[in-house]
Amino acid sequence: MEISEKLQSILATLPLKPGCYLMKNNDGTIIYVGKAINLKNRVRSYFHADASHDNKTRRLVREIADIEWIVVGSELEAFILEMNLIKKHRPKYNVRLKDDKRYPYIKIHWNEPYPKVTVTRQMTEDGAHYFGPYTSAWAVYQTLDVLRKVFPYLTCDREITGTDKRACLYYDIKLCTAPCIGAVTQAGYRQMISDMMDFLSGHSEGIVTRLQTEMEKASEELRFEKAAALRDQLKAIQSIIERQKIVFASDYKDSDVLAMARSDGEACVQVFFIRGGKLIGREYFILEGTEDAADAEVMEQFITQFYTEAATIPEQVMLPQEIEERKIIGQWLRSKRGGEKVEFFVPREGQPRELVQMATENANETLSALRAQWQADTHKQEQALSELQQALHLKEPPNRIECYDISNTQGTAIIGAMVVFTQGVPDKKLYRKFNIESVVGAPDDFASMEEMLTRRFRRWRAAQETGSAPGSKPDASFSFLPDLVIIDGGKGQLGRAVQVLEKFELADKVPVVGLAKQQEEIFFPHRSDSLLLPRHSQGLYLVQRIRDEAHRYGITAHRRKRQKLGMASILDSIPGIGPARRKALLKHFGSVDKIRDASLEELQAVVSTDAARSIKEHLE
Repeated sequence: MEISEKLQSILATLPLKPGCYLMKNNDGTIIYVGKAINLKNRVRSYFHADASHDNKTRRLVREIADIEWIVVGSELEAFILEMNLIKKHRPKYNVRLKDDKRYPYIKIHWNEPYPKVTVTRQMTEDGAHYFGPYTSAWAVYQTLDVLRKVFPYLTCDREITGTDKRACLYYDIKLCTAPCIGAVTQAGYRQMISDMMDFLSGHSEGIVTRLQTEMEKASEELRFEKAAALRDQLKAIQSIIERQKIVFASDYKDSDVLAMARSDGEACVQVFFIRGGKLIGREYFILEGTEDAADAEVMEQFITQFYTEAATIPEQVMLPQEIEERKIIGQWLRSKRGGEKVEFFVPREGQPRELVQMATENANETLSALRAQWQADTHKQEQALSELQQALHLKEPPNRIECYDISNTQGTAIIGAMVVFTQGVPDKKLYRKFNIESVVGAPDDFASMEEMLTRRFRRWRAAQETGSAPGSKPDASFSFLPDLVIIDGGKGQLGRAVQVLEKFELADKVPVVGLAKQQEEIFFPHRSDSLLLPRHSQGLYLVQRIRDEAHRYGITAHRRKRQKLGMASILDSIPGIGPARRKALLKHFGSVDKIRDASLEELQAVVSTDAARSIKEHLE
């Protein structure tokens, strides 16, 4: 690709030091944040002509207009800075938690004489204790409704002196212990809140034992009302404990179990919380920007973003597979735990393995249910189609929408993807892929798009000519014209699409638009201006969903083709590593993982110094 003078100047002055880099588009918007041990080598690798970048990286590189960098003192500092920059700027090419709103927490105001319990979306260093994050504020309030019956904490704004003449209604209905009238001492009230914090942490055995002892003592001292209150509290606690699944012995390490499901450019990570040997809760989180990213990378990004927000960090994190940056992430989590080690554990057998599998099943079910919610919402689909009709000045709602995308790696294994949405819902039986044959060598998305559309509408014309022939069965993918064609790309690709439609005399029959991902701009034929659909409109959501589905379908087919061509090895993407060196490396080390773990000196025993450094840079 052609690199602007400005970028060439930047690439020439990059330092050979650790740090973070921020890539910006023409508008100055940060579109990607990354980190590197060696900024110069890492950033320049994006622009290597012979690097086999995936589609997402190619799109990123096409948008880069400016690059800034920040030098730091160590790999750990680079890691923490990258994490904070992603959280702050939410660049569209980074993997990130989908909801940009803050997640809710339960806040125990332990720094106050009579601690209250509230819900907040902001964690601060204020002496309070926090529990969470939770994905649903509704679920948090439901939890507190149950807990308040067990631990009747204060909810009013009274100044607590213990000398008030009357308590409020909550005391009468047993939802407050009434420290305002001295019904409970400050020490007794704080003990109850301490019990509540232990309970939220999953450690209830000590609470049950102590309440049992206090109840028996009150009974022996003939304080039957107190004994009855303690009995009721014990019953309530045991009722909740019985619903918590016991999975390990109580002395087992406190653990989080993480697993993931992926679909259509999104990922769902399910987290099970194991405390005191019991499964005390679970949460799910959706990530976006995951297309083309490996599972390990997505999980790494989730771990960093989730534990940045998490109120507590366990001794152990169970994972479905190893993560490459476990060492540096472990260092960071250890510092967050006050110097106590956090172990990453990939269980291979027994109950831990079953837990990871169960979390995976939950993640798959959750992601499927969330996607089905949108598809099942007929009203939203009708609204989206109506909005598109008005915005694009169509005669009728576009009941059949076709979207086209090109996937390739440096001009090889080129795949054209065609997806079809009928009445706002994906019609997967009509999807088709095209092996692009006319483009060889350097990638040419314009020519590839032209070939795909030519073949598609040639099939339509053939279906019209043979449709009435006896015994003929038309292919529904091609025998009907779309109400709208969406081209994944800007003016250049849209222009090629218009040429094809004109060749088949369909320019006046088939509306076509281009969708540029940079600003989600919609381009029209023969017009210089573009359209931006309202940010939260159903029409925009539908267009984005269709485009993302075309990209997902194309990427999947492209990967399969690459694997058939023997291009799946990550070694193929490293500059300076050809077939001979790749063969020698694999013969010497046995696997890519062992090559990744090898020292520079060990690599130099097989390949040249420059090649060894290139391997370390690209497999870091």
